[in-house]
Amino acid sequence: MNRRVRQKVAKKSKEKVGLPSNPEIGDAGLCPDSNEDVDWTSLPDDTVIQLFSCLNYRDRASLSSACKTWRVLGLSSCLWTSLDLRAHKCDPGMAVSLASRCVNLQKIRFRGAESADAIIHLQARNLREISGDYCRKITDATLSMIVARHEALETLQLGPDFCEKVSSDAIKAVAFCCPKLKKLRLSGLRDVSADVINALAKHCPNLIDIGFLDCLKVDEAALGNVVSIIFLSVAGTSNMKWGVVSHLWHKLPKLIGLDVSRTDIGPSAVSRLLSLSPSLKVLCALNCPVLEADNTFSVNKYKGKLLLALFTDIFKGLASLFADTTKMGKNVLLEWRNLKTKDKNVDEIMTWLEWILSHTLLRTAESNPQGLDVFWLKLGAPVLLSLMQSSQEEVQERAATGLATFVVIDDENASIDCGRAEAVMRDGGIRLLLNLAKSWREGLQSEAAKAVANLSVNANVAKAVAEEGGIEILAGLARSMNRLVAEEAAGGLWNLSVGEEHKGAIAEAGGVKALVDLIFKWSSGSDGVLERAAGALANLAADDKCSMEVALAGGVHALVMLARNCKAEGVQEQAARALANLAAHGDSNSNNAAVGQEAGALEALVQLTRSLHEGVRQEAAGALWNLSFDDRNREAIAAAGGVEALVALAQSCANASPGLQERAAGALWGLSVSEANSIAIGQEGGVAPLIALARSEAEDVHETAAGALWNLAFNPGNALRIVEEGGVPALVDLCSSSVSKMARFMAALALAYMFDGRMDEFALIGTSTESTSKRVNLDGARRMALKHIEAFVLTFTNPQAFATAAASSAPAALAQVTERARIQEAGHLRCSGAEIGRFVAMLRNPVFYTKGVCCIRSSPVYHSWWTACFAPCESHAECRSCTGPASCSCCSNCTT
Repeated sequence: MNRRVRQKVAKKSKEKVGLPSNPEIGDAGLCPDSNEDVDWTSLPDDTVIQLFSCLNYRDRASLSSACKTWRVLGLSSCLWTSLDLRAHKCDPGMAVSLASRCVNLQKIRFRGAESADAIIHLQARNLREISGDYCRKITDATLSMIVARHEALETLQLGPDFCEKVSSDAIKAVAFCCPKLKKLRLSGLRDVSADVINALAKHCPNLIDIGFLDCLKVDEAALGNVVSIIFLSVAGTSNMKWGVVSHLWHKLPKLIGLDVSRTDIGPSAVSRLLSLSPSLKVLCALNCPVLEADNTFSVNKYKGKLLLALFTDIFKGLASLFADTTKMGKNVLLEWRNLKTKDKNVDEIMTWLEWILSHTLLRTAESNPQGLDVFWLKLGAPVLLSLMQSSQEEVQERAATGLATFVVIDDENASIDCGRAEAVMRDGGIRLLLNLAKSWREGLQSEAAKAVANLSVNANVAKAVAEEGGIEILAGLARSMNRLVAEEAAGGLWNLSVGEEHKGAIAEAGGVKALVDLIFKWSSGSDGVLERAAGALANLAADDKCSMEVALAGGVHALVMLARNCKAEGVQEQAARALANLAAHGDSNSNNAAVGQEAGALEALVQLTRSLHEGVRQEAAGALWNLSFDDRNREAIAAAGGVEALVALAQSCANASPGLQERAAGALWGLSVSEANSIAIGQEGGVAPLIALARSEAEDVHETAAGALWNLAFNPGNALRIVEEGGVPALVDLCSSSVSKMARFMAALALAYMFDGRMDEFALIGTSTESTSKRVNLDGARRMALKHIEAFVLTFTNPQAFATAAASSAPAALAQVTERARIQEAGHLRCSGAEIGRFVAMLRNPVFYTKGVCCIRSSPVYHSWWTACFAPCESHAECRSCTGPASCSCCSNCTT
């Protein structure tokens, strides 16, 4: 998550996408004349209800408020047969308000314990299916209450995260209260005892589908008593006694499908189940290490049986379930869905297999075991893409989540497996995901956007996403009122905005405004949304044009609000980075000044430099560094306690990352341009940590530390402090051996400033309270400094020409032999007014010519500076008494 940008070239899609008629985006010929009155309330009731059925609950409620007729239609029971509450905070009060609509509610999906507690207040006595996730905090009491109020329940699913607080007692309540139960899938139970399973077998005669997934213990023998069972999954369950399983489960008279994926089942148990069970048709054993380790195991001898494992061809195996397999390959799932003549038994198996495969592949992707690269590239990714086209919404969501997960190598550093990402792209996955993202179902929008976001870390995939219209889709989803959808869309824009070529396109699609609005919309309690929005704005703000868009959209105020009020470190880091990038365009726009003028901005950034999180400290220091280029900001930062905070930061980052060290020294460099700040930094103890940073191994740190010491050195008190703290050897090392020419150049300047003669008088008084312990030999330090200054000068000249020029006193000759271009390679320094004034004062100081510093004055480097900056102005009266830009118009335009 970075800073770059190019202009997107829009490409026309080859495929026509059906969209609702809209005067702004549709064909003008399809829209009524803008002057013609349209009575939308005159639409037939059936048409309105059909339109309502394609909307989410929030939009449906908004339209229902348009008129009395639509309000009545919006309450139609056929629109409220299912309810997805996962994106909403559903408490008892909200549930009571929905109760009048839920008389005929048959299916509900929820998230978290609070929503589970509220379900009973919906008074949906006819509820047939309950599906919940994030169920770690659901208790026995809650689950028992839910099933006691819904005797007609046929399906209960809790997972895929673990139900840690649900015990056998609650599952017994399910058995006693839900006699019509057909499907029971629970994840992460600690113990499924024999009593529980026997109760299910006795009281739920219609129970045909059981899943005890990722459980710690399940009574294998008792499961052999559930004679009604057709489909059984114990995927991920540990401590299974496979000897008992192989001797009992093959006797289950109706068992057709068995899932033992992600377990330690061995080849002997698999062989016994396949050979002895007359009814078993499908055994799924994906990611079973013990089975896979047996190279002698053969599946060919089990005729009429299907084994799905990592060493089998999943598509070929699925095709074997059909009579005609000639046209089936990787499209077997699609071909099955499109069959005109359906086989009920095969349909049941395929529907179960879709659910099992989506769950197992997602869990495998989450654990990311080693050695599966070939499987993912050849089979895993294509299977997930096929599952995304399932008619089961839950399967589609899990498949999209699986794609989002299996490409990730390191979530913290946002690194992905490029081979896997590009395999998804080659198989048409980008278009499939974007089509899902355009679904009206918000669960699909969220998971599809998450997958697009993760895949877009790869530059080639990001390009494909842009070409398929993904930027416009994500920008639209970022405006969603559903927090989960908006969060994943913002994440997609964050990753896409890394590429220079996409930033302009994001701005054109309205992405900047959408991201800023997200911050105001979810200003509290939604850290994921805020971090992604701020991260995307940080990337966009690195571009000059987009940075203006961010400011115009209210981005400065939004980001400062985050920096001031948000306590989440990820949000603080991205907000500070965004403000740093906004302030980095001081030469081309007014954002630097605008950030500084925003109420509380500088105080918030100063406070963030004290954060316990290194990333937050680094970005806050970087923002202050950029802001310090503005004169008013510089003084305001100091007034807000910036000097003390940044000196403390520099003192604490000796073992920190080079990025933090660079920014801490850089911020002090920026503040030290002011003479008052320079003195304050010295008095606050800032010299010693800067000297320590000058000894860093990082080239960038060399430059900022040398720059700060250069500014500090003009003050004689600071110059003496630098000598006392051992700064001369450190600067000499930089001057002679740093890889950075810029650092060497500024170290030489710092040494020249220090020994221009003014420090000698100051040394008689001293700066240190420990004057006896820190008394130094100034003459020795001076000789060392001047020796290396001269050596530095000689490295940028032709020695023979320098000797010739030195024998002559003609400045013009010296200027001619100076290889100015080689100095310029060290970098271009923009001199502030104060810096120019200091340099002029040093040159005009009589001591500069009499104390041995004349080596600089006689050097080609000095004459190069003089020729470029000062000599042309000698004829001007104001320049002859120049003290810097405050009194000299020439100097105000000078750059070195």
